[in-house]
Amino acid sequence: MSAVSSDAGRNSEKIERFDVIIVGAGISGIGSATLLRKHCPDLSFVVLDAMESFGGTWLIHKYPGTRSDSDLFTFGYGFKPWKGDPIASRQQILDYLGGAIEDANLAPHIRYGHKVQSADWSSEAASWTLAVERSDTEGLVHLQGRFLWMCQGYYRHSQGYTPDWPGLDQFKGQVVHPQHWPDDLDLSGKQVMVIGSGATAATLIPALADSCAHVTMLQRTPTYFTAGRNTDSLADELRKLDVDDAWIHEIMRRKVVRDRAELLERAQATPDKLKKLLIDGVKACLPDGFDVDRHFTPPYKPMQQRVAFVPDGDLFKAFASGKASVVTDQIAAFDETGIQLTSGGRIDCDVVITATGFEMAVMGEIPFQVDGRDIDFAQSVTYRGMMFTDVPNMAWIYGYGHYSWTLRADLIGEFVCRLLRHLEERGAKSVAPTLRTEDRDMPLRPWVDTEYLNPGYLLRSLDRLPRSGDKPEWQHSQDYLYESEAIPAIDLDDPIFSYSY
Repeated sequence: MSAVSSDAGRNSEKIERFDVIIVGAGISGIGSATLLRKHCPDLSFVVLDAMESFGGTWLIHKYPGTRSDSDLFTFGYGFKPWKGDPIASRQQILDYLGGAIEDANLAPHIRYGHKVQSADWSSEAASWTLAVERSDTEGLVHLQGRFLWMCQGYYRHSQGYTPDWPGLDQFKGQVVHPQHWPDDLDLSGKQVMVIGSGATAATLIPALADSCAHVTMLQRTPTYFTAGRNTDSLADELRKLDVDDAWIHEIMRRKVVRDRAELLERAQATPDKLKKLLIDGVKACLPDGFDVDRHFTPPYKPMQQRVAFVPDGDLFKAFASGKASVVTDQIAAFDETGIQLTSGGRIDCDVVITATGFEMAVMGEIPFQVDGRDIDFAQSVTYRGMMFTDVPNMAWIYGYGHYSWTLRADLIGEFVCRLLRHLEERGAKSVAPTLRTEDRDMPLRPWVDTEYLNPGYLLRSLDRLPRSGDKPEWQHSQDYLYESEAIPAIDLDDPIFSYSY
């Protein structure tokens, strides 16, 4: 079915109608559109993105050294082999995504500069109507779609997270959030302060160490790190043997998944032993006498937050060289020339980089309605972290915390395509997950188990996220091995799915 236009009464505006509307042209949207073309070739679709090009996070984040914090064998798609080193630069990832768009001939279906302002479901019309602002005309258009596929990610692209520190407005130097890196920022001869110790800070510090006078990492709480060569001996050996790239990719995906599953199991079974192993690994990368206990020994269990991988140990090389240093303390207040610490010390600096995380944008912060009723997703219950009770014909891609995001995007993509085919086979117009009688009194829990996964951005957003139940089908699992079997096995005729005709 191809896109058609119809007069729908909005001041006689011709509204384009599609079978599927995909929101987001980042890694989730590109992958979903590719799977849709493969499995549902007769369905019409459009991909909408507010930005000027594809890539999402990888388009926005332009700070020095920007790279993946997941291996590209699993962060890449299952259907497109990755041929480079495990950890990839921003440009390498953008090139890879551009290749995926070309492979599936997606370009004619993607509309950039199209920001969704609202999404309204009509049961009578059995379709979503999206109000979309176009950046090229600064006008508002409306698109209709039978199915809405939310692939917009989870970052609030307009604003990163910066704590409200006392006196920040008094600081006379420059304050930069990595999410909004200025193209003309010159750090030559500058004393630079990076606040934070996560993956972004670990990327920035070695990238900046040679370009400024000195860079200091100021952290409130240490992070778990692991260092290793940005290569994989198995992949290298297979390439030497001229094994087909698709086979290498699949073998490496399985290896990475197995290794990560074993690590997660160790984190649950023997957290103290794993903690010692990680800390000893850091000690081996730093000079004798470096205060690893203070600066690189977190107070929480391993894997409660992501373990940041340091390719080729570049972060620790920066510390060992003296070009970078680390301070573990808390900010009491800013003043004109630097930061006063709660310990009584202070740090003078010319530039402050707030690598303090990001804000979540639940469902793109788009207002949703179903038959004129406002949808508060925090009052809904999630179906396996991808659909929501009583919200028809919509899926949301939200990935894993401890595995690569794309592993889940692939699983959900295959499921949505199967669901779309099932709708056609049944002659149904819509489907929504509904609580069964036995589910209506079940205890409701947060979106994820915060004992298992508790990054700051998630904890700050739990009150805006859908709820989970006490049964697997009403939970957003973080277990890829479980979901890789459970999601393909979903019975689409289960009473949990309510179909309308």
